[in-house]
Amino acid sequence: MPGQQHEVNFRFLAQPTDVNFGGKVHGGMVMKWIDQAGYACAVAWSGAYCVTASISGIQFVAPVLIGDLVTVKARVIHTGRSSMHLAVDVMAQDLRKGEQRLATSCVMVFVALDSPDGKPTPVPPWQPRDESEQRLQEQAKKLLELSKEMADLVHNHADTVS
Repeated sequence: MPGQQHEVNFRFLAQPTDVNFGGKVHGGMVMKWIDQAGYACAVAWSGAYCVTASISGIQFVAPVLIGDLVTVKARVIHTGRSSMHLAVDVMAQDLRKGEQRLATSCVMVFVALDSPDGKPTPVPPWQPRDESEQRLQEQAKKLLELSKEMADLVHNHADTVS
């Protein structure tokens, strides 16, 4: 039911096929996992087909290694009329040592559509439940403002170049 599930967690082991020659998981593979978890979270919240609109502030903090238990946590932190802002964290855990570390984090924006090639459709509003979620929502609003400013800069630059 839309508006009920605001968080999704994916868990799996990092495979040898996920890594580069240095034995660390490819950044592109981590981004794929982020997009998959984000999509699942956005669809679960909205009850609609969703598309990725943007990924902001992606930071690769620590490597993911073969055999690490990977947890990709995506959670809604802000909603617009048809958009959902999600905080996504990728955690890597060395199962032998029991040590868990933040590997990657970012904020994603998804837009709900009324069909796979349709128009934006409204999503249920999300409200923070505690102080931590309130802070995340404020960060999402700041990123939204920055994104709009950057879009204006790019648009104005394109006008001067053409």
